[in-house]
Amino acid sequence: MDLGLKDKRVLVTGASSNIGRATAVVFGAEGARVAVGYHSDKAGAEETAALVEKAGGDAVTVGFDLGDQDSVEQAAASVTAAFGGVDVLVNNAVAWPGFPAPGELFETAPVEAMRRSLEANLLGQYILTRAVVAPMRERGWGRVAHISTGLVEDGLPGSSPYTTAKAGLHGLTRTMSRELARSGILTNLVMSGFVVGDRQMPPEIIAKAEAAAATGRTTTATEVANMVVFLCSAANGNVTGELIRADGHFPAPV
Repeated sequence: MDLGLKDKRVLVTGASSNIGRATAVVFGAEGARVAVGYHSDKAGAEETAALVEKAGGDAVTVGFDLGDQDSVEQAAASVTAAFGGVDVLVNNAVAWPGFPAPGELFETAPVEAMRRSLEANLLGQYILTRAVVAPMRERGWGRVAHISTGLVEDGLPGSSPYTTAKAGLHGLTRTMSRELARSGILTNLVMSGFVVGDRQMPPEIIAKAEAAAATGRTTTATEVANMVVFLCSAANGNVTGELIRADGHFPAPV
């Protein structure tokens, strides 16, 4: 199937590794021009860019901080200058606030953790999307995908800052669809589930995740990437405002 992505200009945030890297590479295999977004792992981003080019696409890297509005807006301008615009945005980057301290309760958790998570996991994505969506509207075509987690639907003790910020992306997806779809801009969200990817995890945790999933295994980064790339392609002509789980029916927590 021709996804109609050749020479499309794509920005993938958090693309130094794991789901972001896999997504950038799949876009590259479709002949897209990919801006590999990163926060601190420049070497990882450069490795991803090399993989994108090896797959058949063009690539540049762009570093920025989603918790800093000026940094976000400068990154959008940088990609526009390099490619002439952005046709597809994948908001994949995430800042994990960390696990609760021993003995910490919902009512004693630091408010600052919530504030930082909202800035880095919701507000930054909102600002970045605003920065690229107006030219999409002018061209009458665009695709936006947000990456989230099934924890928003299932809940996980101690994860309020993270899941609350991600839940905001769910509402943003539905609202963007209503506001932008008639201008040719489709917006969807993919919940990635438990993805081992290139992270080191204890075997017992992986075994629990495999047992919890209906499919009996964890999801690969490439499987999530394939879903994202389809939703962001010309082959998707009328799917918008959807919140899709790509997690092997994985109920959290394990």
